[in-house]
Order: sequence, then structure tokens, then C-alpha cells
Amino acid sequence: MEWSPFWLSLKVAASATVLSVLAGVPVAYVLARRRVLGRAAWEGVTLLPLVLPPTVLGYYLLVALGRRSPLGRAIHAVTGGYVVFTWQGAALAACLVSIPLLVRTAQAAFAAVEEELLAAARTMGASELQAFWHVLLPLSRRGLMAGIGLAFARALGDFGATLMVAGDIPGVTRTMPLAVYDAVYAGDEHTALVFVLLLSGLCIIFALGASYFTPRHEA
Repeated sequence: MEWSPFWLSLKVAASATVLSVLAGVPVAYVLARRRVLGRAAWEGVTLLPLVLPPTVLGYYLLVALGRRSPLGRAIHAVTGGYVVFTWQGAALAACLVSIPLLVRTAQAAFAAVEEELLAAARTMGASELQAFWHVLLPLSRRGLMAGIGLAFARALGDFGATLMVAGDIPGVTRTMPLAVYDAVYAGDEHTALVFVLLLSGLCIIFALGASYFTPRHEA
């Protein structure tokens, strides 16, 4: 049995989660703690990857990063390669579908921190960055951990967007969900069952972890 889909899935999901944190935490902070014109519209935009079909998201990303796109040509000029049909492309696709879970969870965690605590830090000479790093982040850590767990689980199980952007290349871009699909249609029930159980177990673990870290307010 070929185990490369398992290790590749972990690498793709971990990379996608890191990207989600880097891009999603600032967005969540702005939506939660800053006055934003058209906040409801921006919040709706952050939810689009949850409601659009993954294949549609993958198509948009494929067009944006393809060899004939300006961005794709720019990446090729800098790196000498392309993102599509690579594991990095799979990570970007997984990030796109998982980032809404992190943004909404982090936004709720940031919004729950009382403004008086941040104001007290500012009166003691803390800058906005220091107040964010030393006050807001520690107080929001449970919500952030929940969002990170959900984002990882969602990235781990992505199929449609990954297939569109990265393809189904054995040993290169074939993640566990793709391996399950291939195994089922090849009649390899053993491989399909192993990866199904692995995916189910990992997602259950991260879902339970996210539930544990989700802040609760006693009545």
C-alpha cells in the first residue's frame, strides 16, 4: 500500500493552516476590533468559500494562478516554476476553503475581549501592536486554537478545490481524499477503507479539540 497520500495530506493541511493563520488573523482582528465600512458585506465575502462549490473555488484559483495569467507568469519569473499541479498549489487550494472557519472563530474570540483591558494597556504605554500581542492574543488563545483546529481538519479533507488546482498526480499531489476516490473506482477497497478511517479519525480528533478550546460563557 502506498502511504505517500497520508504524508502529503499532513504537509498540505499544515501548510494551508499556516497560510490561513497568517492571512486570516489580521482579517479577523480588523472585522472584530476596527470600524469597517460595509462590515456585513466583508463578513459575507469571508464566508463565500464555505458556500461556493469547491470546484468553483478551484477554478477561480486555477485561472488566477495558471500559466497564462499575470500572477502565474510573475510567479514563474521569480521562482522559475508554477504553482498549479504542485503540492504548494494544493496547499493554497486547501487554505482557500479552510480560512473562513479560522476567520469567523478568531473574530468571535477577538470581539469577546473587553475593550477596557486593551485601553488599560494603552494607558500604560503599550502600542497597538504590543496590546495586540500581549493582551488580545493571550486572552483569545482558546478561540484561536479552536479556529486553527477546524481549519486544519477542513484543509485535510478538501477534495474539489485541490483536484482543480493541483490535479491527481501520484506521489506529487494525490492527497488522502483523492486517494480514496481513486481506490474506490479501482476496486481497491482495502486502501479506500484505510484512508477513510484515517481521515475520519483525524477529523474527529481535531473537531473534538476545537470543541474543547471553544470559549464557553456560563449563564
